[in-house]
Amino acid sequence: MIHTERKTKETDISLSLTIEGEGTSTISTGVGFLDHMLESFAKHAWIDLTIHCSGDTHIDDHHSVEDVGIVLGQALRQAIYPIGSVERFGNSSVVMDEACVSCDLDLSNRPFLVYTLELEGKVGTFDVELVEEFFRAVVLNAGLTLHLIQQRGRNKHHIIEAAFKAFAVALRRSMIYNARAGIPSTKGVL
Repeated sequence: MIHTERKTKETDISLSLTIEGEGTSTISTGVGFLDHMLESFAKHAWIDLTIHCSGDTHIDDHHSVEDVGIVLGQALRQAIYPIGSVERFGNSSVVMDEACVSCDLDLSNRPFLVYTLELEGKVGTFDVELVEEFFRAVVLNAGLTLHLIQQRGRNKHHIIEAAFKAFAVALRRSMIYNARAGIPSTKGVL
């Protein structure tokens, strides 16, 4: 189990993560839609995840969403690296009704995000522009190369949830044990 914390003037976050878990979660970020997305992520990544965040949501959700992404990324980095005997690459396309989002992922230890979700406005009170901020924070802090590509969709909730689930499945697939892989890089290190 990995445990990490982050405390700033804007947020106070505690996170525990077990990478090869059962998909259970206890999430309380103060941002209901983010809680829902992280519960879906944990379930489909088969990661046990506990997150508690107290943030300045009276201003808006930005600090809480981004900082939860930072802390999740830091925990993933601790759980993944140094890397060995795993597939390294993972991909997934997830449909949710009319929406389809593809995720291609590399445990590269070189952060890079390609993000083509076409989102504007809000889902309930949640600003959908924060989805990209969340994934950027995860990628930069976890050392992942991540491509999230919207294939189709109109409903913002469906598109976002498909993205979180596609990320979860791609991450799970990249972490599949493969003794033959050794260090899965021609460089000999990641």
